[in-house]
Amino acid sequence: MQTGKTGPIAPPSQLSQLSRLPELSPLDPAAAEPYYRQIYDRFRNAIAQGLLKPGDRIPSVRALTRELGLARGTVDAAYSLLAAEGYIQARGQAGTIVSPDLQPRRPVQSKAPRPDSDVPAASYRPDSVLPFQMGLPALDAFPRKIWARLGARCIRATQPSDMVHPAVFGSAPLRAEIAAYLQVARGIDCAPSQVFVTSGYRHTVQLVGQALLKAGDRVWLEDPGYPPTRELLAGMQVAAVPVPVDRDGMVVAEGIRRAPRARAAVVTPAHQSPLCVSLSLPRRLALLDWAARTGAWIVEDDYDGEYRYVSRPLPALKSLDREGRVLYAGTFSKVLFPSIRLAYLVVPEAQVERFEQVMQVFAGGSPALTQAIVTAFIREGHFARHIQRTRTLYAERRAAAIAGLERVLAPHVRIDAQPGGMHLILRLKGERSDRRLVARMRQEGLYAEALRDWALTPEEGDPALLLGFTNIDSMQTAQTLGKRILRLLEPGSQSAA
Repeated sequence: MQTGKTGPIAPPSQLSQLSRLPELSPLDPAAAEPYYRQIYDRFRNAIAQGLLKPGDRIPSVRALTRELGLARGTVDAAYSLLAAEGYIQARGQAGTIVSPDLQPRRPVQSKAPRPDSDVPAASYRPDSVLPFQMGLPALDAFPRKIWARLGARCIRATQPSDMVHPAVFGSAPLRAEIAAYLQVARGIDCAPSQVFVTSGYRHTVQLVGQALLKAGDRVWLEDPGYPPTRELLAGMQVAAVPVPVDRDGMVVAEGIRRAPRARAAVVTPAHQSPLCVSLSLPRRLALLDWAARTGAWIVEDDYDGEYRYVSRPLPALKSLDREGRVLYAGTFSKVLFPSIRLAYLVVPEAQVERFEQVMQVFAGGSPALTQAIVTAFIREGHFARHIQRTRTLYAERRAAAIAGLERVLAPHVRIDAQPGGMHLILRLKGERSDRRLVARMRQEGLYAEALRDWALTPEEGDPALLLGFTNIDSMQTAQTLGKRILRLLEPGSQSAA
């Protein structure tokens, strides 16, 4: 769910079970509609599509005012309009609910596919658990007891009909919960039929390639950028076009200069992978304009968009898409845990049939039991609460990791100031090789990645280390680990050169 990869709120069907309201994404300041109208439209659309159901509780005016940072009168105006049109009812101390008199609408579901049991399972490479491991959420903070309880309940409820081949597109309840979450928390207007559950980011990219690309096509990739993306495209005989990244994200004008007729662009707008800068609004609009003019596709990889620490999480690029050119890729790996092997892709409505055809041929479906547990985890509000807790925890661990490492390594590295993400960037001072240092750290039981290994043009740019901080529990731990790195940087070390 980058995973993407703005701040979430609980699925509408379970808002009444939350004791604290998680953050909502910012509204669009560039939109023609005033803020109260954007709030009104968001809730009305969720009700109309059946994502908010009769009797569901919605956030109070006070809570939503605090979350969005708006004047109370703005939210009052939106709620008054919703109430006047019969969408919601105020129940005093019981809160505000969706009007029980409304006729519930079933979310539009795609026709049931015929599962293909001959598709081989995707290969799985387990992550090691090393200090500074990249791509791992805080494993010690995951609510394992709640997960175990939900798992046991799902197992007890299993019926023979649940033991057949899993739905190729993803289970209908999970697709509905994802659509509801994205509708309210991310401002992405989508139906459950537009959501396709995959076994991870690699599967998502392969699915996009099989549906929309062909051998010989050219695709913009951020430089530096996530290495598996270019590896997957190369396997499909699709040419990667490196597009540089600066403090405002992908340089769209340079992409147009290098490959104006490229078939697609893969971007990480919330926190660019790996530099963690955000794609500015002018660049977002320029990218959308290019795609609309040329008929190109934009794959938005929102792998960790929930984790922003200097302000509220940014809205998804998909929320600005008016021409149906953006495919939104989210993942549960960065929020829950990697071994869950679940991600999702939201496709434009006009492409639903095409993706259904491709998935019936190339996909085998994800385990039904895992999907059932995740569905319950979201529906009962645990997902939203977990993101809210880990956002606070990561801000603390990020600060502790920076403080501990700087105390030891300040003469040798400079740590980039980043607005969010789940890793740090340590710029190496002097003439040092990040690749050699990484190799040495691996030998010493420490994890790191070299920034140059993420570049399509590795001869450019300064050497730097990428270090995950989510499992660094204190400044003292970071300082101890920093001393181990320092020994590798001392004169005479095999990595120093």
